[in-house]
Amino acid sequence: MAAAAEEPLVRRYEGAARGRSVAAAGWRVCLAHRFEEPRQPYGAADLPLRDVLRHIGLALRYFRWWYKKTRIEKKPAFIDLLCAVPLQQIYGCPLGGIGGGTITRGWRGEFCRWQLNPGIYHYETVIADQFTVCLRCKGQTVYQQVLSVERPSTLQGWNWGYCGHYAFYHALYPRAWMVYELPGQNVVLTCRQVSPVIPHDYKDSSLPVGVFIWEVENGRDEDVDVSIMFSLQNGTGTKEDRSGGHWNEPFVFEKEGERVAGVLLHHCTHVNPFTLAISAREKAGTGVTHLTAFNPVGSGREVWQDLLQDGRLDSPTGKSSPTEKGEVTAAAVCASCRVPAQGHRTLELALAWDMPCVLFGSKEKLHLRRYTRFFGSGGDAAPALSHYALMHYEEWERKIEAWQKPILENSQLPSWYKSALFNELYFVTDGGTIWVELPPDCRAEDLRGPAGAGLSHLLPVLREYGRFAYLEGQEYRMYNTYDVHFYASFALVMLWPKLQISLQYDIAVTVVNEDVQPRQYLMCGQTAQVKLKNVVPHDIGDPADEPWQRVNAYLMHDTADWKDLNLKFVLQVYRDYYLTHDSLYLQDMWPVCQAVMESEMKFDTDNDGLIENGGFADQTYDAWVVNGASAYCGGLWLAAVCMMCKMAEVLGDAETQQKYMDILSKGKEAFERMLWNGKYYNYDSSGSDTSSSIMSDQCAGQWFLGACGLDQGEFEVFPKSHIISALKTIFEKNVMNFAGGSMGAVNGMRPDGVPDTSSVQSNEVWIGVVYALAATMIQEGLVEEGFHTAEGCYRTVWEQLGMAFQTPEAYREKKVYRSLAYMRPLSIWSMQLALERRAGWAPAPAQPPQVPIHP
Repeated sequence: MAAAAEEPLVRRYEGAARGRSVAAAGWRVCLAHRFEEPRQPYGAADLPLRDVLRHIGLALRYFRWWYKKTRIEKKPAFIDLLCAVPLQQIYGCPLGGIGGGTITRGWRGEFCRWQLNPGIYHYETVIADQFTVCLRCKGQTVYQQVLSVERPSTLQGWNWGYCGHYAFYHALYPRAWMVYELPGQNVVLTCRQVSPVIPHDYKDSSLPVGVFIWEVENGRDEDVDVSIMFSLQNGTGTKEDRSGGHWNEPFVFEKEGERVAGVLLHHCTHVNPFTLAISAREKAGTGVTHLTAFNPVGSGREVWQDLLQDGRLDSPTGKSSPTEKGEVTAAAVCASCRVPAQGHRTLELALAWDMPCVLFGSKEKLHLRRYTRFFGSGGDAAPALSHYALMHYEEWERKIEAWQKPILENSQLPSWYKSALFNELYFVTDGGTIWVELPPDCRAEDLRGPAGAGLSHLLPVLREYGRFAYLEGQEYRMYNTYDVHFYASFALVMLWPKLQISLQYDIAVTVVNEDVQPRQYLMCGQTAQVKLKNVVPHDIGDPADEPWQRVNAYLMHDTADWKDLNLKFVLQVYRDYYLTHDSLYLQDMWPVCQAVMESEMKFDTDNDGLIENGGFADQTYDAWVVNGASAYCGGLWLAAVCMMCKMAEVLGDAETQQKYMDILSKGKEAFERMLWNGKYYNYDSSGSDTSSSIMSDQCAGQWFLGACGLDQGEFEVFPKSHIISALKTIFEKNVMNFAGGSMGAVNGMRPDGVPDTSSVQSNEVWIGVVYALAATMIQEGLVEEGFHTAEGCYRTVWEQLGMAFQTPEAYREKKVYRSLAYMRPLSIWSMQLALERRAGWAPAPAQPPQVPIHP
């Protein structure tokens, strides 16, 4: 490939084929590529002795809790520090829309990561889930090959071991391409994978489907008959596949003269049963055949011979018999057509899954997924979903292209950024995401709890747009972790603003209510109630329990004493209003903002207009101690006070406006006096050894102010010259002095240019924080510095460490990473907002006219 120098992951590609209509921008990798740097998850062995001694009580409390949870109660731990998910450098674009579950395909084409039960992941490569190609000339099969580089121990009657040097993968989420140059055949296959992830769409974006469009190019001087067989195991590769009682049946679904045919695989578990559907579109010149059931752990010879014989499958009628205990079953569908000499044809296949009603781990309440509003909750929607996907994918692609085109065609933007911006969005669907409907008989009082009467639009918003939740990370299993969502929320508010508003209503309800149940917190060992009234929760619950019902799954700290959560609520409320102009939302949230700010006031112990941190890790950096006034929380506080003034002005509340103006003028003076050192803001004012550390996230308050146009004139909170100086210092020290400037910004740097090792988090790079820092730089006119800073993270994660589609929370300069597939990197969308504001685009995202959504 000519561009190999720019694309380090395709150096091993030996083919000449470029594929058909493959996007120019994106993440491209040759199937023969090997990632050379194997990293380890951060573990106890990586702790310095000093920290081991400091946290011995925590370790004992955690182990006792972990043992009880995992060994006695047989439940998963919300954070499992003893059994991290091993790193597999294999993942590609997930399939599926938002909140209906996801199935991830790896970049070598394998089906390898499964999240059908909400929030719960299985990392199993199911070897029977494959595409196989058969080529026939003049009535003879000349080539038949599984399109996989694997050589497994099962299905040995199949022809495995495709040469990876003749294929590449290209991802630009929510689409991906696989290009296969069939050796010696003069035929090129391009498989385009499409999922319905469409901004400002609240219907099709919820559908649990993926479409595979196979473009076949025949370079021969004779016609070729081409068949693509899609085989799939009934299940997700876990022991439940062998639990017995699963069965398959063929189906045909015809509507408005369009026929789709395939096989349904009914997976009949006691909890959360589901149906998988593989199908293909029948049209003039395209035949669809099937095999209802075969044994995926045998030799597979009968399937292979069936296809080899005539490029078709036998298409038996009737259902398969249910599996016995210990037995596994699979099915296949095959689409075939004749491709003329030097010509091109298209075959269209789909995968759909239907798990309409879900129980979370506690099994207390049945929830209906969002897509059931349009396709029913009877468990029989898979044929209709398959048909709908195959009939609408072209429209989805038009909408996806219209959304992505202005960014992709902007020559001012570097190509790595275009890949990062869209590909990091994978987490919106693959963050253990769940999107559910309210029960039809749900009343406002059921939702509001004892104290939520002021939220007048809660019921209409949730009724119209449902409830949305995504995990802090695939390994950190808490829904809507709020200190992290603060960073990630830009992706939602810019692309699916109604989901952000729905999420905020859920948080607001939780704020005004309480949970007085006592429990022990692991960090300090003290006992306190689960949730205090008038403070923002840490999260809305664990999918292994009952989210929304029981909040604050996070047991490490009592987050009622955290300094950032309340502020992050206020900052998001105004930011959401600024971008959506939703004044009903602002009116509903205003009393909640006042309540959380009143709660926050108690942290200003010396009444100087600035809150103080409490001498423990009382914010999102939950292992990095901070004491006294601090750049991070103090800056967020001043930004929130400023936004309270602005909201009071918009709502005509002169008294509250004056109150916060007075706090702001006092607080600004205290912040500058206690933290500004002439070059940047000190980490904190405690005077400790690391007080003068340079924190990469010290301008977080300014980041949000700038995103809302509140960074100048009467609303200038931080002197412009100080912000620029701080950002330049961070660029010089935390970025350029760390790993040669090629790995983003380290969280904490000492003034002498050595990373701050005072905590396990101060010498990590947090990718989501780096994207936010880059956005702040761009906002303040340091555009080149911003791009350079963010590029280091993208190249490290996606090109060096093989962590595509599982961007972690953190990595160190060497050896370790922490918490794969994490929420915070969605903050890259704040870079896009900063770029759009600089270019003078309107602050409000383009929104189609709001039509109510009815089934």
